[in-house]
Amino acid sequence: MPVQPLPFQPLKPVDLILLLALAEGDRHGYALSQEVERRTEGAVRLEAGNLYRTLRRLLGEGLVDEAGRRPTGEEDERRNYFRITSLGLRAAQAEVRRLRALLASPSVRALGQRVEPS
Repeated sequence: MPVQPLPFQPLKPVDLILLLALAEGDRHGYALSQEVERRTEGAVRLEAGNLYRTLRRLLGEGLVDEAGRRPTGEEDERRNYFRITSLGLRAAQAEVRRLRALLASPSVRALGQRVEPS
């Protein structure tokens, strides 16, 4: 029986990148923007406004939450830390499965073998 998709799938690429970063641990906004840039090799740069707008949406969808505790050694009260929720983790896992299935499809394999005409 096929798995029922979550209501917000497919995830937007930036949502998936943020969820994957948060799956590795709680982070504050600036660290998340740096991680997005690193993971995309500079192709995606999130300015503060876009980052926090996206995080607010993910908070509203229940995919992320504000972290109640700060990592050890972090005392800057101005920073808001975020964590992935169990729903966010399930959504990221489902999206990764969806992308793997897509990439394993015969049409994608055929595309990879196609030779461009000269």
